[in-house]
Amino acid sequence: MTAVNLKTLLSKANKNNYAVAGLVVITWEDALAYTEAADETGIPIILQAGPSCREFTPISILGKMFRHLADQTKTPICCHLDHGFSYKECKEGIDSGFTSVMFDGSKMSLNKNISISSKISNVAHKYNISVEGEIGEVGYFRGKNSKGTNINEAKEYSSKSKVDAMAISVGNTHLQTSKVAKIDYNKILEIQNITNLPLVLHGSSGISHIMRNKIAHKTKVAKFNIGTELRMIACKSLRKSYNKNLNNFDKISIIKPSIKELKKETIKIIKNIGPAK
Repeated sequence: MTAVNLKTLLSKANKNNYAVAGLVVITWEDALAYTEAADETGIPIILQAGPSCREFTPISILGKMFRHLADQTKTPICCHLDHGFSYKECKEGIDSGFTSVMFDGSKMSLNKNISISSKISNVAHKYNISVEGEIGEVGYFRGKNSKGTNINEAKEYSSKSKVDAMAISVGNTHLQTSKVAKIDYNKILEIQNITNLPLVLHGSSGISHIMRNKIAHKTKVAKFNIGTELRMIACKSLRKSYNKNLNNFDKISIIKPSIKELKKETIKIIKNIGPAK
């Protein structure tokens, strides 16, 4: 299946009242597990290369890797650059085979965020590539606090930035290791009333499965970013595999069980927020 852009996936999700998982990739094994889960269920996914991933592997390699996996998979897959912090970074993603890029201008003034988002959108749309933007800061667990999305700013940003999806801050937090996020559900409803854009929740590992299911099927949130929750599964499996035989120096045989465990957990996640069967 040829890779698809973000707009294609999220427009269909909004129309049919479900959401798509933006799955955070760190290594090849993650991406392989995610695409196998998509293939097995027939549920589309978004492969995401965030800053941590890009520190480890060049953007040009990640673009090729994601496109290769998408081309081997019969289910639609979006190849997404997550948290690009500049025009240059997003342009590199556009040039490297990604079908979608996210510009994170949430720490900038509203006018600057709109200006750069618009510039990136103008370039990306020429190549049928989607753009996700962010309004309101999503903070970090044991780190910088969130700055909730301002309704008036969200309205102006959505109408002027030319982006295809808008990430919002409503109680969600990056790198959350337990499901304690207090999501302002009513604020999601307020925001969706002032925009036609599909909405995105970063830091969704901290949101309970029950709340994710409710938001996915009853609001215009069409994308949940999920990384920490899956990273914990993979690392626990790796530790278990390694400790089973401390004299095993075959790296591949140590890693393989974690791919299986990651796929199993991914299937649960994408079924929970995906199309109703």
